[in-house]
Amino acid sequence: MGRFFFLAEFIGAAQTICPRNILKKVILKAEAMGCFALAAAEYEFFLFNETPETVREKKFHNLTPYTPGNFGYSVIRNTVNSDFHNDLLEMSENMGFPIEGYHTETGPGVIEAALKVDEILAAADKAVLFKTFTKVLAQKNNLMATFMAKWSMDHPGQSGHIHISLTDSKGKPIFHDSQEQNSISDTMRWFIGGQQRLLSDFMALVAPTINSYTRLVPGLWAPTNNSWGIDNRTCSLRVIPGSPNSQRVEYRLGSADSNPYLSMAAALASGLWGIENKVEPGPPVHGNSYQNETIDLEDLPQTLQDSITTLKKSTPARLYLGSDFVDHYSATREWEVAEYQRQVTDWQMKRYFEII
Repeated sequence: MGRFFFLAEFIGAAQTICPRNILKKVILKAEAMGCFALAAAEYEFFLFNETPETVREKKFHNLTPYTPGNFGYSVIRNTVNSDFHNDLLEMSENMGFPIEGYHTETGPGVIEAALKVDEILAAADKAVLFKTFTKVLAQKNNLMATFMAKWSMDHPGQSGHIHISLTDSKGKPIFHDSQEQNSISDTMRWFIGGQQRLLSDFMALVAPTINSYTRLVPGLWAPTNNSWGIDNRTCSLRVIPGSPNSQRVEYRLGSADSNPYLSMAAALASGLWGIENKVEPGPPVHGNSYQNETIDLEDLPQTLQDSITTLKKSTPARLYLGSDFVDHYSATREWEVAEYQRQVTDWQMKRYFEII
């Protein structure tokens, strides 16, 4: 009996830091507010003609991409390599994480896959399965897939965008109001306002590694400030107007290396906070957000340590995710920073060995 109670207590404590349970906690908050979230993940990943053995033999240098050149949306590349791509699409259907859109992106061997929309917890589950079994299928074909945020400074980074919308308890979309500009309802506007205001607070969840921040540089389709805009891909938040069922927010801050449960929890929690507090967003950005000088925009944290510091101070994060989680997660990220700071990198050797 004693062992049973010990196990139950351990499970109860573990639930406060479990990423999947954190998302469930935010979902319960949404339901208490009469909101039900739909979501879909969209990932970019690079494929290489490598194996776990060859990448280690090469010390992760001079890796051979699956295909050469910049062939975004290429019929040629997808057709020539159709065997692997068809296997991946078939696997996704058989395993219950169907892919809605799939194409080559700009860069050697890079693919973008958009998963079909679902209730947000199921969407996160499917994103986890997609990332894991894409890597499994690649290795079974003597290939390797990486979801690093950026594997080379010569190429754009890899995103993990989250598309999200809300319905009421009867399944009626609540982001759409045909009487308002761009059909943005009050609820959607406040949702955007909350997301915008808390982008920095939750950044450690959606950019969780040292490598994540090499992606977040101006001009490479990754956001650097808390901007939002109508169908504007240079912004952190891309509002996509459309029919009541398709109108949504694309949360573009996240990188491919993020945990789907935590990135979706961040996207949802920040929006709910906006609804609860009726937070008005700043003006939408028109044109290139990197060159925008709107005084209402804030620069996002530029390092993992800065993101951790912001998360630890965030009252909304502690309110929606729980202080146990915030403290535990921050400690894991601080360990990551400490491990990185101990390293002597190739860059340091080349820059300092002889000349200093």
